[in-house]
Amino acid sequence: MDRAEGDLMVEETSDAGGRSPEFVQSLERGLAVIRAFDQDHRSLTLSDVAREAGLSRASARRFLHTLVELGYVASDGREFTLRPAILDLGYAYLSSLTLPEIVQPHLRELSAQVGESSSVAVLDGADIVYVARVATHRIMNAAIRVGTRFPAYATSMGRAVLAHAEPAEVDAYLASTTLSALTSRTVTRPDDLRAVLAQVREQGWALVDQELEEGLRSVAAPLRDGTGRVVAAVNVSAPVRRGEIAEILEHLLPPLQAAAAAIESDLARMRGTI
Repeated sequence: MDRAEGDLMVEETSDAGGRSPEFVQSLERGLAVIRAFDQDHRSLTLSDVAREAGLSRASARRFLHTLVELGYVASDGREFTLRPAILDLGYAYLSSLTLPEIVQPHLRELSAQVGESSSVAVLDGADIVYVARVATHRIMNAAIRVGTRFPAYATSMGRAVLAHAEPAEVDAYLASTTLSALTSRTVTRPDDLRAVLAQVREQGWALVDQELEEGLRSVAAPLRDGTGRVVAAVNVSAPVRRGEIAEILEHLLPPLQAAAAAIESDLARMRGTI
């Protein structure tokens, strides 16, 4: 048996290292591959991963390509990075990104100022994924927490990010995504969504009026990294009973835009890029 096969065996140990007979060493090594990524090592080659995880290159390659197929890791053919789907397993993605630590104080301040829940999300495939949140009260039938996913086309944060994507990326998104009606107000025609995204790009913010859930409005602003690339979005959500759209925008939009600017300043100063 070669080393690669040995590395991938499910090993049961009893007294060695004080481990249980049910201890699965291959799982331990798979997790070591994930833990190889952190905020100082966000992009790694195969050799880097093998070294950091203490594995042979052959074993590291198998674990990495398994994680790629499962959607937890992305690869450009040479280097590997964690994907937001890793949130399904825990907080490895958050610790490598550091975005939540940066935005959380700003979200607390924003929510306290406007009296509504605020969040930050990134785009992952057809969905947005929440990476940070401050909830003042429950505003949706579905509980929202870090790791929650919603269809990007029907959310203010999704539109704030998509509006600044390259045309080819938007084309690919629309070609691979079914725009289902989540409420009677949901935009479901691709041409209509393109028009909405063009307006969002021009005005610099996105408003969704009861398209994700009846009785809920949200407004979002894009978040740019130190290179000017839109990498996430921040939003504030409010129930329709809060007032007419013009009233909500007057109360929520200026604090939201100020929070977005403060977050972008921190991102540029602390890291440069996410």
